[in-house]
Formats: sequence, C-alpha cells, structure tokens
Amino acid sequence: MFKRMDEIMIEIPDVEKPDPNAAAAVQELLGGKFGEMSTLNNYLYQSFNFRSKDKLKPFYDLVMSITAEELGHVELVSHAVNKCLRGSTAYKEPDSTPLDAVKDARLSYHFLAGAQGAMPFDSMGNPWTGANVFNSGNLVEDLLHNFFLECGARTHKMKVYEMTDHPAARAVVGFLLVRGGVHVVAYAKALEIATGVNVTKLVPIPSLSNKSFTEAAKYEEKGVHTKLYTWSDNDFSSIDQIWKGTHPEDGLPLEVIQGAPEGVPIPEAPESKEEFAPGISAEEFKEIAKRLKMAGNIKD
Repeated sequence: MFKRMDEIMIEIPDVEKPDPNAAAAVQELLGGKFGEMSTLNNYLYQSFNFRSKDKLKPFYDLVMSITAEELGHVELVSHAVNKCLRGSTAYKEPDSTPLDAVKDARLSYHFLAGAQGAMPFDSMGNPWTGANVFNSGNLVEDLLHNFFLECGARTHKMKVYEMTDHPAARAVVGFLLVRGGVHVVAYAKALEIATGVNVTKLVPIPSLSNKSFTEAAKYEEKGVHTKLYTWSDNDFSSIDQIWKGTHPEDGLPLEVIQGAPEGVPIPEAPESKEEFAPGISAEEFKEIAKRLKMAGNIKD
C-alpha cells in the first residue's frame, strides 16, 4: 500500500516568469525514457514481481523504498512544469484570442489539452510508454539496469539544468540531481554486495560533481546525498545492510532514516479562465459551498 501526504519534497520558487519552452524541456525529466515516470514504473513493477523476497530482503527493501521516493519525484517534476507554465496567458474574451501568445510554443499540448499543466509526455510531446519498463526477474540484471537508468536520468537532469535558468526548473532539477545520485550509489552498492564488483568506482556518471551545480550543492552541504529513507513507518529497514559505510565521492557516512523526510505544502494553482479551468464561477462556488454545508449539516 501507499501512504500519501499533502506535501511535496521541497519548496519551489514562486516567480512570475512564464516560460513554456522551459516547461517543455522539464517534461523530459517527467515522461522521457530516463524520466521519473520511467524510474517509478521500473522499480514499481520490479517490486511487484520480486522473486525470493524473504531470502533477498535487503534488495527487496531497497527497491521498495526507492519506488516510493520516485512517486514523490513524479509529483515534484510535475509542479516544476506547472510553475514554468504559470502566467503564459491571461484572460480575454474568446474573440480576442487569449491563447495567441502560446500558439508557437514548442509543446502546444500544454495549452490545448492540459490547461497549462504537466502531462505524462517527454519534451517532444510523445506520451510515456510502458515499453520503458524493464523487469527481467534476474536480480543482478535488474540492479544493473537500474544503475544504468539512474545514470541516464542524471545525464538528462544535467542537460536540462544547463538548458534553462528558470528558478523553479533549476530548484527542482538541482534537488533531483542529489536524490538521483543517492539512488545511483545505492544500486552500485547493491551490485557490489550481489556480485563482489565495486561498481561505486564508476560514479559519478557523467564525471561532474553535483557540487558544480549551485542548486544541487546547497543540498549536498546539508548531507542530503548521504541519507536513504525507508518511506515506511515500520518496514524496509534492512536497507541498512546495503546503504552503509561512506559515500564514494566525499567519504561522508551514510545514514538510513526510518520514515519519510519532512515536506512542504503543495503550491496553490490559480484559476485560468482562458483555459476554462477550473470552470467554476463565483456564483457557482457559492452554490457549491451552500450544498456542502447542507450535506455536512453545518449552520452559519
């Protein structure tokens, strides 16, 4: 089962800087082949189909806990896309072409079908596909795939960071560089325990430290790259048999934390009348409020 909180992992800057093309670039980190939809669903189905989970519990616990974090990453990237899109258009009467400003946006689907919100697509508008899921059933093969997947995701994050200076995009990408780096090292350590091969000697891939990115360095200074969460109040604690020792890049001690990190409130998305979203007028809102009060037997 999953437990959900009305929070996201970090605070995303609330700036008035609409940039539809930045949003399109960030979409790659959501619905691209190496995006968060792919990492989530790869680990999700590997966890569903895991063989001999009692005998291989530390590996099972690792995949289970990282799966939960990836769900939060899908959520976080989606809100980054939304922040980049916010304010791209303004309300005018239909005959005044209120969406004219975005007709040449690289990814017009944000405006035609998404009411200026994130979609499960890549940066070119291609829908995410389940064909991106790899689950061989072989523990070492799956761990090796996951290591490669996280390295590919890291490469794409670095490129998107270099592609836009939008504060919301950079804040989220910087954080995800750090947390994705945790997953890279975690799978490398798991492979070392499973095979005896010191895969951690390969990191970082690409060979550029997270500390080179301002929005990632600030999290590494806080030790965020050394912590692995169980994302469960009581389960998956045996990941400490894998996530132990020191970080291969800076030698800091690694730490397993039972539970989830503290989050921040999910940002409010204002109405977009020109997109007919949410499509509830002030008068209709009053009627809805009246019906809710009646249903709850609430008196003024």
